[in-house]
Amino acid sequence: MMETEQTAADIWSFQPQSELNWLELSALSGTSGMAGVDEVGRGALFGPVVAAAVILPDRAWTELVAAKIKDSKKLSSSRRTQLAQQICALAVDWKIGFASTAEIDRINILQATLLAMKRAVLKLNVQPALCLIDGNQSIKDLLLPQQTIVKGDERSLNIASASIVAKVWRDELVLRLASKYPMYDLTRNKGYGSQKHLLALQEYGPSPLHRKSFRPCQIKC
Repeated sequence: MMETEQTAADIWSFQPQSELNWLELSALSGTSGMAGVDEVGRGALFGPVVAAAVILPDRAWTELVAAKIKDSKKLSSSRRTQLAQQICALAVDWKIGFASTAEIDRINILQATLLAMKRAVLKLNVQPALCLIDGNQSIKDLLLPQQTIVKGDERSLNIASASIVAKVWRDELVLRLASKYPMYDLTRNKGYGSQKHLLALQEYGPSPLHRKSFRPCQIKC
């Protein structure tokens, strides 16, 4: 299995960037059963960090390209939701993993992010031949071939799909929690540090779901 990882890595290393579009249609075209893995919420002040693992069949690639799939941060909320539904319907398998605010505070956000990614991969019912991990950090103790890809959500259809699914799932979670904590304007900021959110932290202090290890949440009332 490790031979598969090395082959994919070698192809990626030597493929000229100018010739790349999506990896699955070029550098990784001979590798099937890949899982894209990405996270969202790493920079938020409130709520868990969430990851998704998505395995797409080969037939889905051209369909998603036609749908103009891209990094979730470059899509409107309504378009993300539409694409997430399409991705989940097409996927061979997809799963969500997350790390709680308590875990973030205990082990730090980087380790919590990798933990969320690992949980998403381990939940998959279909074992991937290769995990494409967004970023430059490998998942520790993951007994599967993996390849890190910087800016993977702009280069891999599987990772871009994972980015969209994770973003929609996390946003929906925060929206459900927003009614419990209306003072933080979570409906609009989705847990990130908007001006209203920061002002509310100063006035009310952090909620039980804020990340106490993050400086803006270290407010003493």
